[in-house]
Amino acid sequence: MKYYIIAGETSGDLHGSNLIKALKIEDPSAEFKIVGGDLMEAATGQKPLIHTSEMAFMGFIEVLKNLKTISQNLNTVKRDLLKYNPDTVILIDFPGFNLKIASFAKTNDIKVCYYISPKIWAWNQGRVHQIKKVVDHMFCILPFEVDFYKSFGVKVDYVGNPLLDAISSYSFNPNFIVDNGLASEPIIALLPGSRKMEIDQILPNMVELYYAFPGHQLVIAGAPNFDESYYRKYTNDLPIPIVFNQTYDLLKHAQAAVVTSGTATLETGILKVPQVVVYKANPITIMIARKLIKVRFISLVNLINDFLSVRELIQQDCNPEDIRDELKELIMNPKHRASVLENYDLLAEKLGTSGASEKTAKLIVTYLKND
Repeated sequence: MKYYIIAGETSGDLHGSNLIKALKIEDPSAEFKIVGGDLMEAATGQKPLIHTSEMAFMGFIEVLKNLKTISQNLNTVKRDLLKYNPDTVILIDFPGFNLKIASFAKTNDIKVCYYISPKIWAWNQGRVHQIKKVVDHMFCILPFEVDFYKSFGVKVDYVGNPLLDAISSYSFNPNFIVDNGLASEPIIALLPGSRKMEIDQILPNMVELYYAFPGHQLVIAGAPNFDESYYRKYTNDLPIPIVFNQTYDLLKHAQAAVVTSGTATLETGILKVPQVVVYKANPITIMIARKLIKVRFISLVNLINDFLSVRELIQQDCNPEDIRDELKELIMNPKHRASVLENYDLLAEKLGTSGASEKTAKLIVTYLKND
């Protein structure tokens, strides 16, 4: 069968690549067309129609500034979708873009599978009615999403969380420290995000921690869509190493981490690294978000556990002093550190076992054969 897979950001590219590998096993004759990043390219052996680096705009102001590019991307994908005429389009998160594609596909009699639900339970819950109309099958990766969708009569399957797959299949490098020329001091991992807007706002606050932890080394996890020179604008002359495509290795060796809110908070929790979650954006974006968002927390760890399992520092609280204070607690206060690790045990229990990619691939192939 022919599959058209769309991922608009780095995390979606990771999950899309693992789903592609699983679909190849489940359907040996599978053919693919992709909108995604480097990992999906490696999994299919073909260049994406549009790369994730040209698509990921986050925040109300940022989206408004890039409306022309977004519109061009939508039109490009729509034309290509009709030309390819797949058995199904598989959409991975990225709702602002992908829900428009879902409507277009449904109008043109193309089956729509949605893998990794849009976070409509957080804000604009009215979109669930649109999803019910244009999505044939929804595959959820967060346990609490299932009851939400079922209450609206949406066809939904809980498949587990694909990050468990990504981490369990990852080949950790035993020579990570030596290969990257790192020192022997304990590591504080800095994960400033994968979007330019996030990095610009958050990394300067992270870099300031260099002066507060002389007995540690800070190490930045670089996003694949940026090069080292981009990060050096913020580190200046400070000897802060940057590693690319080795985030799991970095976290595995870290004593603690400062993590920009997003998928990385869950990855850090699964790897059981004590973390402080940070986020900072355009003030207008944050003001609008606070009026619209209906959840108590921003990090996935806290959302899944449904209580404050890790500290969140947002907007004005995202500053070097508050980040420093929480990091010191995580590193130097045994009771606080142990409490966070216990919270991670509960998180693991709620997430269940790995195998999300395989489960989703089996369900997609079965539904396509039987629909």
